[in-house]
Amino acid sequence: MAKSKGKLRYWIVGLVALATIINYIDRGALAVLWPEISEELGLTKVEYAVIINVFTFAYAFGQTIFGKIFDWIGVRLGFVLAIAAWSIATMLHAVAGGLTSFAVFRGLLGVSEAGNWPGATKANAEWFPINERAFAQGIFNSGAAIGGIVSAPIVGLLFVFLGSWQATFVAIGILGLLWLVPWLIVYKSGPDAHPWISEEERQFILTGQRNKDVDDVADYAPGSGEILSRKESWGVMMASFFLDPIWWLFVGWLPLYLNETYGFGVEEIATYAAVPYIGAMFGAWFGGLLAQNRIQAGWTVNRTRKFVIGLGGAIMLVSLLATTQAATPLIAVLLMAAILFGFQTAVGNIQTLPSDFYSGNSVGTLAGYAGTAAKLAVVGLNFLIPIITVDSYAPAFVVGAGLAIMTVLSVLVLCPEIKPLKPKSA
Repeated sequence: MAKSKGKLRYWIVGLVALATIINYIDRGALAVLWPEISEELGLTKVEYAVIINVFTFAYAFGQTIFGKIFDWIGVRLGFVLAIAAWSIATMLHAVAGGLTSFAVFRGLLGVSEAGNWPGATKANAEWFPINERAFAQGIFNSGAAIGGIVSAPIVGLLFVFLGSWQATFVAIGILGLLWLVPWLIVYKSGPDAHPWISEEERQFILTGQRNKDVDDVADYAPGSGEILSRKESWGVMMASFFLDPIWWLFVGWLPLYLNETYGFGVEEIATYAAVPYIGAMFGAWFGGLLAQNRIQAGWTVNRTRKFVIGLGGAIMLVSLLATTQAATPLIAVLLMAAILFGFQTAVGNIQTLPSDFYSGNSVGTLAGYAGTAAKLAVVGLNFLIPIITVDSYAPAFVVGAGLAIMTVLSVLVLCPEIKPLKPKSA
């Protein structure tokens, strides 16, 4: 496939990646500031688990809600609604005074932050040809990784500079509202009607929607009932269900792991907690570029997706088992960097599956369902962690290894051939 000289699509995905960085700064603040919050308000580890599970429940159902919203009002306004709401929810944390108020504001944050993922999947499907989608998804997912890298240091520095956790929540909430300005300027419409796009790039995107392996394009846009009746849809949802808790094991619990295992405070957590996300950033780029390279080399979409997802699963499996034997905090976070490298290698290709199977009018819906399934699994993990980590966090890493295996099996078993689907009657 010829390369396009136009780069507007990369400005779009770059803004989505920036929104994702802000998303992770906002959600990560609670864990980093928890030692201060818990000491000031007398909250416990169990209450922390309750608060983050309220977030996760809201986040789970927010995925389905916003999947529908993005299919209804489109990418431009969908992101405006999502990021404005989660920025305000972040700032409201400053007035929280206990378990109930933290849970309420965390729930509002969860519902609104959920919109970032079905929105990104839908934007990717609209703005990128098939052979570039995994790489585009990698750019977007690198936003999550970069957010993980910079979240703890930024929150820690703001806390030191501003002097209170309340002021820190207000400051990071303002970042999202500032993001709205370039988004509204740049994202005027999809590629078919955007006034800034060159005709060459427009045709490159639109003609690249065809799967050359089967000489077909994903133009099938069924309703929810039909989507849920297809085993391929369940392959996407189950892969997400098993995979996502591995990421959230570190997003939700890494600061507490460092605090409980090594006695780290806010400043030390801010230093060490960034390391795993550096691995995630490189994994996001690697998984996307590897998929793009293999498709351009003549591999089918089906073979490419399964190979890259399987490779990511194998990296996670080995690294999670090795982490159970980590002897020092440095070894532990380096192994975690390898785990998140494998995670991001796999997840970008899993997230492209909705657009491999369906057209844009159903992509957000399936991505939302997959996100809901994933976050419900995270809720279960969050309830499990305090029970199985009384003596050490090794059992949590063993659970993660099993989840890596099930992720790969979900795709191999339920998605026999990754190609555009057609109505059953056809």
